[in-house]
Amino acid sequence: MNIPADLKYTPAHEWVRVEADGKLAVGITDHAQAALGDLVFIELPKLGRRLAAGDACAVVESVKAASDVYAPVAGEVVAVNEALASAPESVNQDAYAAWLFKLTPESAAAIAGLLDAAAYRATLSEA
Repeated sequence: MNIPADLKYTPAHEWVRVEADGKLAVGITDHAQAALGDLVFIELPKLGRRLAAGDACAVVESVKAASDVYAPVAGEVVAVNEALASAPESVNQDAYAAWLFKLTPESAAAIAGLLDAAAYRATLSEA
């Protein structure tokens, strides 16, 4: 299972990467894409949408199921990965390169409340 040490994670299987400008790139983990199977559709949040931590804000659909993607922290959506509309399978190919959306967090400290790689791995072994 691929769980990069330089990212943060949520128990709901989202990954978060802090960008150089302080924005957060958000995607689904390798574990999540493997559990869903071949992705066929991704619904992304609207630009400018304000999110509370834990808000359902995107949907990933596979041949097996549809699953919500949740905001890891409170913030505003400032970018979406439009390329995923025509190539949702790119998440299956490399879940950590295929970010879904970026947000400006309301608080830079909020990232501290997310899981590190070891803690995320522990949640998987408990399941």
